[in-house]
Amino acid sequence: MKNSRILFLALCLIAASCSSKKETEKADSHEVINPIVKDTSYSSEYVAEIQSVKYVEVRSKVKGYIENIYVDEGQSVTEGQLLFTLNFLEFEKELQKANAAYKNAVADLKAAEVELANVKLLVEKNIVSKSELDVIKAKADALTASVEEAKAHKEQAALYLSFAQIKAPYNGIINRIPNKVGSLIAEGDMLTSISDNREIFAYFNLSEIDYLNYISSVEKKTKTVSLKLANNALYGYEGKIEMIESEFDQSTGNIAFRARFPNPDAILKHGSNGKVVVNKQLKNALLIPQKSTFEIQDKIYVFVVNQDGVLKQRNIIPKMRFPDFYAVESGLSKDDKILFEGAENAKDGNKIQPLPVDLATAMSLSSKD
Repeated sequence: MKNSRILFLALCLIAASCSSKKETEKADSHEVINPIVKDTSYSSEYVAEIQSVKYVEVRSKVKGYIENIYVDEGQSVTEGQLLFTLNFLEFEKELQKANAAYKNAVADLKAAEVELANVKLLVEKNIVSKSELDVIKAKADALTASVEEAKAHKEQAALYLSFAQIKAPYNGIINRIPNKVGSLIAEGDMLTSISDNREIFAYFNLSEIDYLNYISSVEKKTKTVSLKLANNALYGYEGKIEMIESEFDQSTGNIAFRARFPNPDAILKHGSNGKVVVNKQLKNALLIPQKSTFEIQDKIYVFVVNQDGVLKQRNIIPKMRFPDFYAVESGLSKDDKILFEGAENAKDGNKIQPLPVDLATAMSLSSKD
């Protein structure tokens, strides 16, 4: 009888110990959250080629030697300002010859007109035949054509003479001058280039998917873009997208965009590079913290907590990754409860005591820590 009582007490102690252990296990609590649904903004960066709104290569229209250079590299010039002169003695001689030929043709025409007038009087008096008058008229017409031809030659010679004086086509900055005084310049050779950098174009390419997402956006703000410079500094002025090309590049599958940026401080230069930053909106995004996820073989998982507090491993497909969040494409709903922290130490099937917390509050406290 005594042994039975001892055995009974031992069993009670073991049961009490197990009960206490289970209660201890049940006391293990973890924070759980619901995914939040909200509109969120994000940005995409695209490599951009920067070009001046106005850029032209100044080339010689005639062959000759550079006689004078009136500007220096990096100098600001105004429209019509003289930049270079080529040796124009030959052109001056040609113009003189053309002027002389024109004057000679005019004199011949005047003589023919006087003769024509005299023949008309003689025809009226029946002294000469009408056929002779026709001959004189034809001669006068030929001399009129000669005058027009001489005038054209004179204007052409004057034009070639003007080509020996190279002037600025618009206000801008002189770039490199590769040839110096005395250099022989062939027709079409580049003398320098001029850039007007008060505004610049940034050309960048979007994939077909990004293009479709862009044009389907109803946000007018998406036309406003930023520019990140080569040193990753953000340019101080915003630009606007003003042009999209009409076709995709078949070799790359991309389509070109053009944005215009002001450049009052002349920081941006023709031929430089940067990144256009396009701000976008993601409507009704289902967001969860990255700390609530873990990876297995390049797949992303979370622990979903069921009504009994049991953890169930579930694969999710992210739509987009942000610095601290994932926007979930599929695998979760806003009503699911997931483990907030400690997913790397949890196991499928573990039972926890859920402590519901507000996601926004939890992330705020976490960022302060």
